[in-house]
Amino acid sequence: MSLNRRFAPLDEIDLLIISELQKDCRRTFSQLARRAKMSAPAVSERIERLKESGVIAGFQTVVDPKAIGLEMSAFVRVRPMPGQLQKVIENAKRMEQVTECHRITGEDCLMLRIYFDHIDTLDQILDQFTPIGQTTTSIVQSSPVSPRPVSLPQPTRLSRKNSKPEIRTERGKELH
Repeated sequence: MSLNRRFAPLDEIDLLIISELQKDCRRTFSQLARRAKMSAPAVSERIERLKESGVIAGFQTVVDPKAIGLEMSAFVRVRPMPGQLQKVIENAKRMEQVTECHRITGEDCLMLRIYFDHIDTLDQILDQFTPIGQTTTSIVQSSPVSPRPVSLPQPTRLSRKNSKPEIRTERGKELH
């Protein structure tokens, strides 16, 4: 991904649609259209444009890891040995226990999020990285802030002949 990637400015209707989809991505075009005071085909076109431009990167089902037997989670920082960065990244990509992998600043190069069922499994996961890098592991005890959608920017006020829809962009606050 380019560091200079530019997105088209979002208007208040785009922000409303995105906000509603972040709350529940199963909402129908008709439901979204009522909220945005638009037609369902117009909402569909906007969503398609937002997907094509990369603003909406996808839709997903969130599964509780504990419900499928993955009782434990950890963050693993990895400092690859010289020349081993790509191999560490390849390992992370192929391991189903790794749900996130981020390039980071500091002494370590990568931060992994892993889920596993037992401490013995953690050893097996870490053993995949120790020949090619140094790992530092932090087991998650609890998660007081669950993953949540990114906060949307404040909408730019546009003059419209119709009444403006209500939008929520500041975590639960109605904007008029």
